[in-house]
Amino acid sequence: MKKILSIATVCLLAVSVQAGEWHVDKKVKDNQVKFTSEVVALTFDGTTDKVDGYIYWEGDTLFEKKNQFVFEVELASFDTGIGKRNRDMRDVLGTKKWPKAIFKGEIINHKPDSTAHSYVATAKGFFSMHGVEKSMEVPANIVIGSGYSKITSNFTVRLEDHNIEAPSLAAFVKVSEDVAVSVHFTMQHIQEKKK
Repeated sequence: MKKILSIATVCLLAVSVQAGEWHVDKKVKDNQVKFTSEVVALTFDGTTDKVDGYIYWEGDTLFEKKNQFVFEVELASFDTGIGKRNRDMRDVLGTKKWPKAIFKGEIINHKPDSTAHSYVATAKGFFSMHGVEKSMEVPANIVIGSGYSKITSNFTVRLEDHNIEAPSLAAFVKVSEDVAVSVHFTMQHIQEKKK
């Protein structure tokens, strides 16, 4: 009898564990990943809305335990506004062999920001691009609404860290090794079905 009660208690505890899950809402029009690259006297951007990912955690409170944060971007979908530059960028990034840039990690800390339902957070994990995985900490702002969350982040990717040679636009004029990345996307809260 004690054994049956122990098993029943374990099953009830497993069912009562709450979890949170958010997925990138691909229907939202303002999802965007943007990079900014610089050359002497010239700055250019590339943008895409081809971003996917999720945040998951277990427990009753935000990012309580076993949290996971994953986002990925289709590199060939970046548009710089010039067709030749788009093609050159795809060649430099090797998008046929490595089509995505991926961040996989966890939220290591978060604290309320100055506005209601807004948090400043840090995700720690690995950023993979061009076949090279690099440890990285990414700052993020999270605004939680009713049934959705908006995630924004700004960070820098160094090309040489991913074995990418900075392209030259003219003799002796190379694109900067440091590329600024700006991420903004909306995530839909996924409701777990009651068991």
